[in-house]
Amino acid sequence: MSNWFEEMEAKIPRGGVRTRFAPSPTGYMHVGGLRTALYAYLIAKKSGGTFILRIEDTDQARFVEGATEIIIDTLNGVGLKYDEGPDIGGPAAPYTQSERRHLYLPYAQLLCEKCAAYYCFCETEAKQGDGSSAWMEHETDPCRDLPYAESKRRVDEGAPFVVRMKAPREGETTVEDMVFGLVTTQNKTLDDMVLLKRDGMPTYNFANVVDDHLMGITHVLRGSEYISSAPKYNLLYLAFGWEIPAYITVSPVMRDAQHKLSKRDGDPTYNDLLNQGCLPEAVLNYVALLGWSPGGEREVFSLEEMTEIFDVSGISKSPAIFDEEKLNYFNSEYIRALPPEKFAELAEPYIRKAVSNKAYSADQIARILQARCERLSDIPGKLDFFDNLPDYDNELYVHKKSKTDEAISLEMLRASRCALEALEDWTTEAIHDTLIALAESIGVKNATLMWPVRIAVTGKAVTPGGAVEVCRILGVDETIRRIDAGIRKLGVEGIADK
Repeated sequence: MSNWFEEMEAKIPRGGVRTRFAPSPTGYMHVGGLRTALYAYLIAKKSGGTFILRIEDTDQARFVEGATEIIIDTLNGVGLKYDEGPDIGGPAAPYTQSERRHLYLPYAQLLCEKCAAYYCFCETEAKQGDGSSAWMEHETDPCRDLPYAESKRRVDEGAPFVVRMKAPREGETTVEDMVFGLVTTQNKTLDDMVLLKRDGMPTYNFANVVDDHLMGITHVLRGSEYISSAPKYNLLYLAFGWEIPAYITVSPVMRDAQHKLSKRDGDPTYNDLLNQGCLPEAVLNYVALLGWSPGGEREVFSLEEMTEIFDVSGISKSPAIFDEEKLNYFNSEYIRALPPEKFAELAEPYIRKAVSNKAYSADQIARILQARCERLSDIPGKLDFFDNLPDYDNELYVHKKSKTDEAISLEMLRASRCALEALEDWTTEAIHDTLIALAESIGVKNATLMWPVRIAVTGKAVTPGGAVEVCRILGVDETIRRIDAGIRKLGVEGIADK
């Protein structure tokens, strides 16, 4: 067996920074998981190192079919291209823990031989909170002090067992973390955690240590909930005689000051945010700043720019609050920065949810939306007036800032109708110039003329575009029809009906 261990050591990739993202395939990726993946990617790539995807599916009860594909699609979708992983292979393959099952028993047996772990054959009568049986705690576990030869004999005879770490009873263990500094734990507070379960599968904690070593991981990103497990990790590394990786602990992402962001509580996953009209680049940028500060006032960064400036020293110990309004700000910035043709491509499915009339150009509608959109999912609600003019109250024509009332609006609509009907070239420029010239000729401010036209053609006080843009999209016939309807609503017979 010693030759086997030597062969395993010889296969370990060496040299340079190697980080990993090691999610469990339990569903869609949550925001905290995406942040961990991003930081691991940035640490590796800034130093020219290797970023690895490893799927940790040792807990088969929580396994969700298709979740691995979701994880892969998510990382690829935000540009976090991993160098090694389950779908592309690499020198430390396989990268799915259930496919590495054959590796864990020999290492657990080795720890038993070293008296750093022991075979446990007993089960307590006490029940855990979920009603399942719990293994005996180390204070009363008679198997802890069984001679190794006797334990090995029982294993060889086929007795069912788990392997437990033999935590020291005295002294203390100090863990060095690049964010939280030195964290010291009294060894007497450590329990004899299970390393290998009765079914032969490793626990999450044990598989992490073995796989991180065999994959040559140099920097381990993890959530603050694993700080309490870190002393046990270190004890395992020391028992094996392995080098301890650098730990980088990130604090949780919170919904508010008291509650963690959680899929179970209905908080949005990454896919939820995409379905709600967020752009992948915007989500990634915002997530990067949940617990990390680049310094300075600037907040909008591409992935390439983040790779250049990322530094672990900027990671905060304090929890970060997930603020959807702040995310909306980032998303609107990224939407405005898109090339118009790209925005039109992304917006068209949302536009067609509200505008079924294909005579109304999706490209033209997209142009008036791009500067006025926080999320793509906002689009349908902004366009409900195109297919059908909504019923509206004449009070909308009363606008103090534009200096309009119902009487003035009626006058403006009648004048606008005549000017627009005479137009031979129905373009944005022609409509604009005609209405501006009309306002000047009758001695009113532009807003005094434009406001009533906007209300007549949209039936709304707030629209993604002004009167000129909306008229251009509606076309001359529909524009005149709606202006006539506005004239009738204001109590005067439309010109077209005379």
